[in-house]
Amino acid sequence: MRTHYDALSASCLVLLLLLLLSTATIAAGTDLHVLGIVMAIDAKHIEIKTAKGPVVSVLLNKQVKFRNKSNPKSIDPPDVGDRVIIEASKDDKTKKVSATVVHYSSVKTASPPR
Repeated sequence: MRTHYDALSASCLVLLLLLLLSTATIAAGTDLHVLGIVMAIDAKHIEIKTAKGPVVSVLLNKQVKFRNKSNPKSIDPPDVGDRVIIEASKDDKTKKVSATVVHYSSVKTASPPR
């Protein structure tokens, strides 16, 4: 015998699942990653040559965090030639891609020990 509470809890569960699915769909449209090699960089943007060939321009602002794999305490931006993975978001209205975190590995490496 079903009670009123069983029907109510089943309805709440369905509503909760629908809400979670719609939220995940909205968030999935804005988060992306850009992988490649830095071709140009200045205070406002970074251009990345991707493995598939095209150069992608990503906007930079003062809130962007730079993470150097070989020097975790560094806050310096990458240099031309460095490999990067950029966490970014895309504005659906303007179609512009803005970086939030730039992870990179510097091509400048120390000479191996002898």
